[in-house]
Amino acid sequence: MESVKDTSATNPLDALRWKKESNVPENNNNGTLKQEDFFALLTQQLAHQDPTKPVENNEMISQMTSFSMSAGIDTLNESFGDFSSTMSSSQALQASSLVGRSVLVDNNVFGMPEGQGANGKISTDMPATNVVLNIENAAGEVIRSVAVGDLAKGEHPFTWDGKDKDGDDAATGLYRFRVAGTVDGEPTEMQALTYRRVDSVTLAGTGGNVQLNLNDGENMALKDIIEIAG
Repeated sequence: MESVKDTSATNPLDALRWKKESNVPENNNNGTLKQEDFFALLTQQLAHQDPTKPVENNEMISQMTSFSMSAGIDTLNESFGDFSSTMSSSQALQASSLVGRSVLVDNNVFGMPEGQGANGKISTDMPATNVVLNIENAAGEVIRSVAVGDLAKGEHPFTWDGKDKDGDDAATGLYRFRVAGTVDGEPTEMQALTYRRVDSVTLAGTGGNVQLNLNDGENMALKDIIEIAG
């Protein structure tokens, strides 16, 4: 009679073969204590407490309060994350609407093509007398001076037509407004603000801030804009 080979016998090599672990959870989240876990632990604590020394009510309330506060903080963090995303989207939408418009910035250095002018504001915290607006080129040379006169406290708009003291168009390049006057009897340099055109917007700039790319190649954060013009 022909013998039949027993294939159910254990092969010594089976122990060396890789097998998928059957007891490994698909999502190992053992480090997270959920609300149901907390109440399960609390139930076990009550079930196994010493009858002669039961858990004090104050202690139970303290544990429940601590867990509720922790859960509340997690929810609050998620809410702030959603709020931050909403604010970033709102800022990006606002910034994109500024392309092609002029904005007022606290910077008196600006770039200008030949034949064009520039606008700005003189800002003073106190009344000033004998105010003079000087336009300097990149070399620091005064190419034109304009007598402004006396100014009250506040901001005062001005326009430079882009011409030098001889009436010729200023060359393309960087320029600076310098404002000098007398404040409270003392010679004082006052703040000069400039209007700049927004050419484009970078939605994720340095530090995650929305950046405006101005017409002379300079970048400025949206939060640093003082005023939006037409």
